[in-house]
Amino acid sequence: MLLEVSSLNAGYGFLQILRDVHLSIDTGEFVCLVGPNGSGKSTTLKSIFGMLPKVSGSIKFSGEELVGLPGYEVYRKGIAYVSESMNLFTQMTVQENLLLGAYMERNKKKIQERVQYIYALFPRLEERKNQLSGTLSGGERKMVALARALMGSPSLVLVDEPSFGLAPQMTEAVFDALDTLNSKENLTILVVEQNVELTLEYSHRGYVLENGAITLEGTSQELNNNAHVRKAFLGV
Repeated sequence: MLLEVSSLNAGYGFLQILRDVHLSIDTGEFVCLVGPNGSGKSTTLKSIFGMLPKVSGSIKFSGEELVGLPGYEVYRKGIAYVSESMNLFTQMTVQENLLLGAYMERNKKKIQERVQYIYALFPRLEERKNQLSGTLSGGERKMVALARALMGSPSLVLVDEPSFGLAPQMTEAVFDALDTLNSKENLTILVVEQNVELTLEYSHRGYVLENGAITLEGTSQELNNNAHVRKAFLGV
């Protein structure tokens, strides 16, 4: 198993958000974490990536414990995180943002090869490589954030709310990109998303997080057919 999370508890100050959360992801899977606002989905990703000081339980990546490691060490282990806010350097060009994603690589040839690989995946970004990232559309900025994460050649990518603030057409384009990375590049993906219907369409398996705890898990088809999921999240 690539990622194993068990008995995960986390919060902010005195406020506990996650309660004994468990989930696992194998290499090459596309797994989703869905649930209502405030359920702890983003907190789960931040906990995995070492962004919260108050975390207990176990987070194992390739058999190695991550709890207690800061984010930069988690990144070095092979996990990339694409936040909801994307955190782009808006006064830098697309290409400059991408190069920052390869800051740990010292081989210039490998960096250039990676840049060309990214542009092959996202032709639109190559068209705008000299454009300031702050002037891009919302969907394009999402692509830059994802592409920058890929510059580090991660084994696992954590993606937080890829559809946030996007028009439906751009949302599908971002999910198509994730699907391509998973199916053709065997990239392992854990995505947190409010659009449950679309997420279940693209992912292999999923977990439902409610009030800080996992309440359901199964294949995406099983969750899509589940009466509670359909009533609570799909409006059926």
